[in-house]
Amino acid sequence: MTTGDAPAVLRVAGRTVAEYAWRPDLPVGLAPRPYLHPVRTMAGTTVTELMPASHRHHLGVSVAVAEVDGGNFWGGRTFLPGHGPAWLDNQGSQEHVRWLRRTETRLGHTLRWLTIDGEALLTEKRELSARPAGDDAWALEFGFELTNVSGRDLPIRSPAAHGRTGAGYGGFFWRAPSEMSACKIAAATGIGSAAVHGERSPWLSVTGIGWTLVFIGATPATRDDRWFLRTRDYLGIGSALAWEAPLVLPPGDKLARRVVTVVADGDVPPERAAAYAAEWAS
Repeated sequence: MTTGDAPAVLRVAGRTVAEYAWRPDLPVGLAPRPYLHPVRTMAGTTVTELMPASHRHHLGVSVAVAEVDGGNFWGGRTFLPGHGPAWLDNQGSQEHVRWLRRTETRLGHTLRWLTIDGEALLTEKRELSARPAGDDAWALEFGFELTNVSGRDLPIRSPAAHGRTGAGYGGFFWRAPSEMSACKIAAATGIGSAAVHGERSPWLSVTGIGWTLVFIGATPATRDDRWFLRTRDYLGIGSALAWEAPLVLPPGDKLARRVVTVVADGDVPPERAAAYAAEWAS
């Protein structure tokens, strides 16, 4: 990363709470894309992981999609029906085009989603903002709008659409610190990962050692997506664009999603997480 490509910084109450790598220098196999890392609580606890040894393609907070018309925008291996994960030369990239806004509390830019051969499949308008959410919490708003510029239908798939049960990941994705032994999960659908994974809920909370993340579907379309949650081997949370069936985006059409994540110090009980959702959802 050159000096001119230095991460953009988000601040709340004078504290740096997130750094945004908008033009990272990454290997092709990781599906290069902008990401947020580190993301911190107001007290300074880091609540993201970047390129962990077991999953190098997990990049803090990003928009990562397992397959767009055969292109891998998740990174790593691609799931093949009847075979399983395989290394293919199909990793795409998300390329910064221009800044629309760049301040300490709001970031906005446009991107192009390119295949490994350089074909533009999607353009994106992305907006990030950081706002106070109480004395010991702040809210990260992450919105993105994708437009199909390929001239053909674009199927967006997860591995679950190819038969890998439960693997409905792809979309907004947060790689959290791997503290599974201490992790507590809650949502409007119940307590524990089994009550959340693959379900629709207006909010989802994950509590680790000294921190809580409350994920909120901030628009009706986002709330209609299912949550992907993995607590085995690593801690990852995502709002899934497609589950068992592909999401097909026709030429020229758009899709938009917005997730608000309240980043809090300490333990946030379910009733408080629900109150955050009522406050931040539109």
